[in-house]
Amino acid sequence: MTDPRQRVTILGHGEMGRAMESLLAADHDVTVWQRRPAAGAPPVEPAAAVAGRRFVLFCVPTGALAELGAHIRPGLARDAICITIAKGLDERGRTGAAIFAELFGDRQAYGLLYGPMISEELRAGRPGFAQVGTRTAADFARIAGLFRRAPLYLESSRDMTGLSWSAVLKNVYAMLFGIADGLALGDNLRGHLTVAALAEIAEIVMRLGGDAATPYRLAGLGDLVTTATSSGSHHHELGRRLARGDRESLRGEGIHTLDRLRQLKLIDPATHPLLRLIDTCVRVPGDTSRAMQRYLEALRPALP
Repeated sequence: MTDPRQRVTILGHGEMGRAMESLLAADHDVTVWQRRPAAGAPPVEPAAAVAGRRFVLFCVPTGALAELGAHIRPGLARDAICITIAKGLDERGRTGAAIFAELFGDRQAYGLLYGPMISEELRAGRPGFAQVGTRTAADFARIAGLFRRAPLYLESSRDMTGLSWSAVLKNVYAMLFGIADGLALGDNLRGHLTVAALAEIAEIVMRLGGDAATPYRLAGLGDLVTTATSSGSHHHELGRRLARGDRESLRGEGIHTLDRLRQLKLIDPATHPLLRLIDTCVRVPGDTSRAMQRYLEALRPALP
């Protein structure tokens, strides 16, 4: 019988790295690699940290994927599968899936893991939910087997483009919910924002080559609701800060994504009302309340 214990390396030990460790350490041989080792620990080259491991989890920001992936590639076993949880764009405007496709091509198996997975809840043993984007059913089966005893419930998808952009864009739109709460505009607006945001995300995903249905699953709608309503959500708090006119140290995947979309002309915010609204709120200090009111007025139907 095949030993169900797997040899796993987790790259990065931030909140999600620790969450993945908590899910897997009891059932598998888990090694954690950090760019800056703990005090007294000797540094380890990334390629050495993944040697002989069958699963490599990238728990690092999207901007670090390409460089780290290039470092570890020489040490990867032929049957290893690389998995990323990164939900952003790098400086070239690439998603995690695009970076892995360039790094590994057909030479290495890889997958995406996106959905409602608040790290504190995973570490507390509460359930998490995710879509796994892979190129083959066999790759999904391997990843599902890795988490077979963890409270992380997975569903399969082959739409890696749609999954990636759903995960990337939900961080942008989640800030609008914080703005609405910060302006004390009520729960009714939250309902509207959910519907309108998903419609825009689906349209963008389809334009970028994904399936328009994908944003309505865990990586899009599921994670948007979680990020937009969780009391500990960083992106919800960013929205509240925008509503207050606080522009100091606005950082996060949503802010960076907006910048990349604008600078690289990947998506024109002017063609999507909610995307234009959040772009205006980020770029124009003190205009958040007026921008929201202009958006609401534009919803009124034209009368003869």
